[in-house]
Amino acid sequence: MWLKKIALINFKNYEEGGLDLSPAVNAFTGDNGAGKTNLLDAVHYLSLCKSYFNPIDSQQIRNGADFFMLQGTFDKDGSEEVVACSLKRNQKKQFRRNKKEYQRLADHIGLFPLVMISPYDVSIIIEGSEERRRFIDNVISQTDIHYLDELITYNKNLTNRNALLKSIAETGRYDPELLAIFDEQLVTSGKRIFEKRRNFMETFLPVFHKHYRYLTEGAEEVDLIYDSPLLNEEFSVLLKKAAERDRILERTSTGIHKDDLLFAVNGMPMKKFGSQGQQKSFLIALKLAQYSFLQKRKGYKPLLLLDDIFDKLDDKRTRKLMEMVSHDDFGQIFITDTSRERISSIFAAIGVELTIFEVEKGTVK
Repeated sequence: MWLKKIALINFKNYEEGGLDLSPAVNAFTGDNGAGKTNLLDAVHYLSLCKSYFNPIDSQQIRNGADFFMLQGTFDKDGSEEVVACSLKRNQKKQFRRNKKEYQRLADHIGLFPLVMISPYDVSIIIEGSEERRRFIDNVISQTDIHYLDELITYNKNLTNRNALLKSIAETGRYDPELLAIFDEQLVTSGKRIFEKRRNFMETFLPVFHKHYRYLTEGAEEVDLIYDSPLLNEEFSVLLKKAAERDRILERTSTGIHKDDLLFAVNGMPMKKFGSQGQQKSFLIALKLAQYSFLQKRKGYKPLLLLDDIFDKLDDKRTRKLMEMVSHDDFGQIFITDTSRERISSIFAAIGVELTIFEVEKGTVK
């Protein structure tokens, strides 16, 4: 599976543009702010129905314009698939595959799998647990068509339970039977998500460690641990034990919405003790493991997007990374870099053909 063509109208800083792409390595070079990353984000949008960087769809529309449109032509098993997206201000976005509009965007997720590696990924390490749960959910949802529905159900049940707890605090009227019903609904969806996350991590961990060892040549030991309240006790029991605390807090204090991933380097928290290079290597290994997981589950190669990948990586790790992703295990690749000379020399050194597009102020040469 690869992206043959992409067309943009009023997307971010692009007024209009179209590209014929290589099935191998595509590099976008140019100054900072030229629009290199915006091209990667357009590819991400076509694959996963949203921007990688900004959840507000209307902010993808170019300044002064009333709409944006994206269209991509994918080659999937020798057949062409045309994916189109459009959004007008103050209206609902439309997604079409082969001219047929989706009723649910969730039905598109996973058809054109994709992995993005970006400097923004450092938020997975330094920000709160929500970022790490989002990483897990993104991977699983591209391989399990029911997972997003389970998440939507859980979050709806969680919202209902929290609203009840707030109502109890405000009115003083406590209905234990109604709370028990909400508990049961939350437990049903929560246990399903927990099992999917736990099973995913069991498969994912060995692949992550393999990629990290390759990138760093075993320079340090790292750990990646799935942490969930449900690992130690049944969800229903946890809710009963936390009932009084939840009434005081007016919110649900335990459940899979508290799940986290713990990152460590040489036995110490990665967030506090990992160097920038170690953090970058950790994140790249995390994303490459995501790629391997998706490829194995889908049976074909996802797209790989590498945004400003050479920043904070030494030459040795850069070369090993490029050697890895240029191997037959990987498919179509998109890379951004400010230096045409640097990216040309890296791929010349490993003997891999490269297609370079020069980006300047929202236009591509």
